[in-house]
Amino acid sequence: MSLSEISKRIAFFSTQPYDKTFFNQYNADFGFQLDFYETQLNPQTVVLIENASIVCVFVNDIVNEQVIRQLAEKGIKIIALRCAGFNNVDLDAAKKYAIKVCRVPAYSPQAVAEHAMAMILTLNRKTHKAYNRVREQNFSLNGLLGFDLFGKTIGIIGTGNIGKAFSKIALGFGCKVLAYDIVENEEMKKEGVSFVGLEEIFKSSDIISLHCPLNDQTKHVINKTSISFMKDNVMIINTSRGGLIETSSVIEGLKEGKIGYLGIDVYEQEEKLFFRDLSADIIQDDAIQRLMSFPNVLVTAHQAFFTNEALTQIALVTFNNIKSLLAKNDIENKAALLV
Repeated sequence: MSLSEISKRIAFFSTQPYDKTFFNQYNADFGFQLDFYETQLNPQTVVLIENASIVCVFVNDIVNEQVIRQLAEKGIKIIALRCAGFNNVDLDAAKKYAIKVCRVPAYSPQAVAEHAMAMILTLNRKTHKAYNRVREQNFSLNGLLGFDLFGKTIGIIGTGNIGKAFSKIALGFGCKVLAYDIVENEEMKKEGVSFVGLEEIFKSSDIISLHCPLNDQTKHVINKTSISFMKDNVMIINTSRGGLIETSSVIEGLKEGKIGYLGIDVYEQEEKLFFRDLSADIIQDDAIQRLMSFPNVLVTAHQAFFTNEALTQIALVTFNNIKSLLAKNDIENKAALLV
């Protein structure tokens, strides 16, 4: 195999049928050689890589120093994330082994923002329960009582592209919107969003929606202490990263009735569960089983990003990032280049 072929070969990990569909569709304009592996990238699966110089990974792939060292030994020059979050990648190790790391900083913020609102509406108006009832010819309304979103206070933690998109949706419903971020967004302020401290978000919000990255400062931002500040019957929505929520504390909050509604599209230990059909298996994770036993909890399996528009942008941005790095060792959009 020639060096030019090796330099254009990409090994994809944690791939699903839709990944193959979209990346194959848009590869016609780029001409890369694509190897797809359904398995997660981890220290044991690095051996699958053959004659590639690029790996493409997703949210639950393990890209720690041990894996990065093995990738370097395999001749990998680029780690391309087909997602925005990068908490699963050891960036210091990538620098140490001179491997470039890029990501898709924004694909379709509306996709995730709209899913967050869909979870709010579903939990509130119980449309999932109504659907099942009517199919069984049960037309009773008992137990389906909701509340008006209009006039309620929604607190947003994290006002990047997704948080900003979600704020527009919430404002459109006539909600009072509070927001917290380390940098206040002036455009959002002009639209009517009030930036407040984190404790004020907890104390004043009827609904709290998480849209921040997972890092040392945000890990378990929803915990026993923060829950104690919240209103009784609060709704918590997480479409960002599972580690933002301390699962044991949320379970206690649900049992005590402090948390009235919980919607999660992400979960701390999701890498063992999500993106797989486990319908015939015995799930060993007691925490997720306990969460799913509550009637006021809605779990979706990391599908907030899953729209045609988002998958199109993910494929195109990922390919363009790689093309740019191969051509000039840089990316014009600096937010996309992590190392």
